[in-house]
Amino acid sequence: MAIYHFSVQVIGRAQGRSAVAAAAYRAGERLHDERLDRDHDFHAKSGVEHSEIMLPDGAPERLADRETLWNEVEATEKRKDAQLAREVEFSIPREMNQQQGIALARDFVSQEFVERGMIADLNVHWDIGADGQPKPHAHVMLTMRGVGKDGFGAKERDWNRTELVEQWRERWADHVNTRLAELDIDARIDHRSLEAQGIGLEPQDKIGPAAQRMGERGLESECIENHRATAQRNGERIIAEPRIALDAITHHQATFTRRDMAMFVHRHTDGKEQFDRVMSAVRASPDLIALGKDGRGDDRFTSREMIETEQRLQRASELMAERERHRVDEKAREAALTSADGRGLELTGEQRAAFEHVTAERGLSVVVGYAGTGKSAMLGVAREAWERSGFEVRGAALSGIAAEGLENGSGIASRTIASMEHGWSQGRDLLTSRDVLVIDEAGMVGTRQMERVLSHAADAGAKVVLVGDPQQLQAIEAGAAFRAIHERHGGVEITEVRRQNEGWQQDATRHLATGRTGEAIRAYANHGMVHAADTREQARSELVERWDRERTAAPDQTRIILTHTNDEVRELNEAARDRMRAADELGDDIRVKTERGARAFASGDRIMFLRNERSLEVKNGTLGTVENVNQQGMTVRTDDGRSVAFDTKDYAHVDHGYAATIHKAQGMSVDRSHMLATPGMDRHGSYVGMTRHREGMALHYGRDDFKDDARLVRTLSRERTKDMVSDYRQVEPARDPARQFAERHGISFGERVMEIARAGAEKARGIFDGLRLSLPGQDREAAPAPEPRRGMFDGLDLSGAMPKAERDPARQQQREHDPQPIRAGGLRGAVERYAKALDAIRQTRAQGIDPMPHQREALDRAGQALDAIRPQGSTDLGSAFRGEPELIREAAQGSSHDAVRAMQAEAEIRIDPLQRADRFVEGWQQLREQHAELVRDGNFRGAKTTAQHMADMAKSLERDAQLESVLGLRSRELGLEIGESMGRSLSRDLADSIPFDHGRSLGISH
Repeated sequence: MAIYHFSVQVIGRAQGRSAVAAAAYRAGERLHDERLDRDHDFHAKSGVEHSEIMLPDGAPERLADRETLWNEVEATEKRKDAQLAREVEFSIPREMNQQQGIALARDFVSQEFVERGMIADLNVHWDIGADGQPKPHAHVMLTMRGVGKDGFGAKERDWNRTELVEQWRERWADHVNTRLAELDIDARIDHRSLEAQGIGLEPQDKIGPAAQRMGERGLESECIENHRATAQRNGERIIAEPRIALDAITHHQATFTRRDMAMFVHRHTDGKEQFDRVMSAVRASPDLIALGKDGRGDDRFTSREMIETEQRLQRASELMAERERHRVDEKAREAALTSADGRGLELTGEQRAAFEHVTAERGLSVVVGYAGTGKSAMLGVAREAWERSGFEVRGAALSGIAAEGLENGSGIASRTIASMEHGWSQGRDLLTSRDVLVIDEAGMVGTRQMERVLSHAADAGAKVVLVGDPQQLQAIEAGAAFRAIHERHGGVEITEVRRQNEGWQQDATRHLATGRTGEAIRAYANHGMVHAADTREQARSELVERWDRERTAAPDQTRIILTHTNDEVRELNEAARDRMRAADELGDDIRVKTERGARAFASGDRIMFLRNERSLEVKNGTLGTVENVNQQGMTVRTDDGRSVAFDTKDYAHVDHGYAATIHKAQGMSVDRSHMLATPGMDRHGSYVGMTRHREGMALHYGRDDFKDDARLVRTLSRERTKDMVSDYRQVEPARDPARQFAERHGISFGERVMEIARAGAEKARGIFDGLRLSLPGQDREAAPAPEPRRGMFDGLDLSGAMPKAERDPARQQQREHDPQPIRAGGLRGAVERYAKALDAIRQTRAQGIDPMPHQREALDRAGQALDAIRPQGSTDLGSAFRGEPELIREAAQGSSHDAVRAMQAEAEIRIDPLQRADRFVEGWQQLREQHAELVRDGNFRGAKTTAQHMADMAKSLERDAQLESVLGLRSRELGLEIGESMGRSLSRDLADSIPFDHGRSLGISH
């Protein structure tokens, strides 16, 4: 848990202070003060790791000398109570090394202060505390007057605005969190005050070691004492009420480790003695709930409040799911569909099923839709049906741009959830039983906020429709409420991609949605849309060149440049604008003061609004083109065709809009997109960034960030889904919670391998029996094996990518035009139906009778229904039942909770290359050991069968390049020497390594 600290103060003569003395101390230098005619010598000060003067454009070079700079500042100010400098102090995450921390500070200071015209004296201190832990922080002394070639001018009053300080605080948090993500460091900070976060502690200032203050006592010494006193009071407050610490820790994460707890307590205590007392109090608190070990073997905890929040959420969602008060009249449905047909919008297949689902009588509906599947269009038709039936429809989303996208796409009047909740707190716009509330991008909503909304809706008797995709950008606050609600209550999924025009691009979107990021990247690479450069700078240049070339060739098309960080957005905006200027497509530059600093705007410029403003009808992320601009204001034509005029003194939250962060792009659609990949990305950002386009996209990256394509795929495939407390629930005390978690999430398969190995009566039975590892066209049962046992799945095709009916084009076409109705039981009902059909076949086999045709047909229909709700659900559920056969009877009898979780675990393994790699390695190692045992026993027939299974596994890698790239880093575990597969495929090397040369005669191509 990284520490947030950001403070601003003014250094002035009214307090008897000297700018020269302050600069000398912070830099650890000896400087002569001309006003006082004395030296300030702090060269003996330790801990100063970086010191520099950063000048804005147009400042004279002489001011790059620290002594000259601050003496000139002192000489410029004549008043006895003059304000000499502003000092900003902020903590640097100790999780970073010195090089990373210094680069972090330099980038922030340059972007937020120097670009505004301030001279910045930056000093990074890397002190070591009494506990032996580093306390990295930065001091930034800033000039308060404008500066030109002749020196200092008038004071810039705009720099004194209170809201500017709040902006800096927020920007620092965003800056740090972005860099932590890039470095793959699992820590985050929050810029908001403790009070705003609902944390009952006092804010604490960051201080350096008091012993090194030397002669400069006074206020500096007082600051130290204030800090320690505040920490002491906070520590005593936590001892008296440990729940405060637990609520604070779970603000952004539903569960936490001992290390997270210790980091928080260290921040809010004074000295080791109090630290130990506070830790003891927190550990002994009845509000601390132990959840057992996670997949990495770490003890995991949560707070009682977090559990109660999830329970309230569960009760509210169950109450709404059971209510049947919002049925839409059939005539209203037909009228809405007819009206849509008249506009050229025909709902077919999954869209029609989703329409039927959301307009049914249940008080809670869940729609999971891949990016670009036409969710908003479907909701627009549903809105008309609801309104024809007398319901009032409202829309909400976490972000302003998502709310705007929902409103534009569906016609549902929408606002942010925060705005909606604020109205409720004032007694305004409360929900009623005649309301339908549609929440878009619901996967970004945290557990606490989702609980508040659903609880209010449940009390009011309103209907709620949750729409989103749990695999897109994750919630900022704790929890994964949307995912949990979908798992518990089911819903409908829309997987038919409509945004992209090309079929292969639609397939790529589905790959991204299901975690097969590598396959999507490979598809775009095969079509010449992935571009590598030697460096990120070169990649950025090539991206802008391609953007400019395509813009010139097709000026009527919409386009956007996307990347992960604000820093890169700024660089790309400047480069794109230079291209526009070179093409003489911009008017005269007008320098405008924005909340991000001075910016040059001209007619023809692309612009992005950065704050919701109801009076202008713009949202954070709204795009437009500048029509007119002057020193006082501008007129902008938004992309939806409206003309917006405003005074920049009233609204200055704008910036250039050629490029945007991926976070701002969720919900956006353009003709073409260009994305710059950087190391901070993950599969969620990749999914959003690579699916904004209709016609084409270009992915650029530098080899200084990703040395090869495999590293690019690995980074852009990283899973960072948030957890819920219920993910760690212990079902049976007798079963190891670590294994429970591992089996649910597919993190470790080793223990299951050992269980199966111990349970197997025959040596030839392996963990991959029944998993159809044979090559196409081969019958696995026909392969000789030592005393094969007949299993419950023999003869049943449970492992295909889709059920039999879906492979029949005629049946598939029929389903698209006549979708199956979704049962009230949702996902759980479909799982139970499938389990009943399978259990009936199992009982028939137990009597020595082959399954009846009607039983096979029932299983096939159950598979279709399950796959309609969750694509490949029958595949994942079949795998889960093979691993835990006892779940079949449980689910068949109506207790499907564990079966759904096991199915989800199998789905995660299927789509996560790292988890698939774990399973592959475990399986390969077991088969090698099994083969060796069979050879030692002289059972060469069984050994040949085992070698066939190994050959099948090796062959399977030819169809899964993503898995092969991940396994390339685990050669030793597979029995290969490092470097053995250089320049060759891992599939061939594994085939060649199969003992007794079986691999060379089993169909492995070379």
